[in-house]
Amino acid sequence: MTTAAEIRTFVEGTTNYFEISARQPASVGSPYLVTEGAPGVHEYTGIIGISGARKGMVYFTAPRAMLTVLLMRMNETDTSDDNIKDLVGEVANTISGNARKDFGKDFVISTPTVVAHDPKLVNPPTHVRPFVIPINWRTHSAKLVVCLE
Repeated sequence: MTTAAEIRTFVEGTTNYFEISARQPASVGSPYLVTEGAPGVHEYTGIIGISGARKGMVYFTAPRAMLTVLLMRMNETDTSDDNIKDLVGEVANTISGNARKDFGKDFVISTPTVVAHDPKLVNPPTHVRPFVIPINWRTHSAKLVVCLE
């Protein structure tokens, strides 16, 4: 079961990412536990597999509009699909990498897998109830989903 301290680590990693990369803070909604089915995903999802002392996955999912504005805040003019996919993978990787610092060397993270335009390809483990952390930035909403055994 995921603890409040673990959730806080992922929340802080997400808010730090927006403060540093976008130079604008993101607000975080109340995390909630999904009790039935899988959490929905947006157009773009960056997935990090977790192994070692904990197993599961963490993913960041966001709509194209949010990621496009984020790229522009980073002074990037290329808002192509490939660049959007790179960005969502980078967000997921940065958040998980920061969590690894808190959890230690036994928290092993994979390279990001990016899913675009096909939500059926995002498959959280069915035996673990995922925590969803709503992320609000400017007028956009995204989700950070934590599924750890």
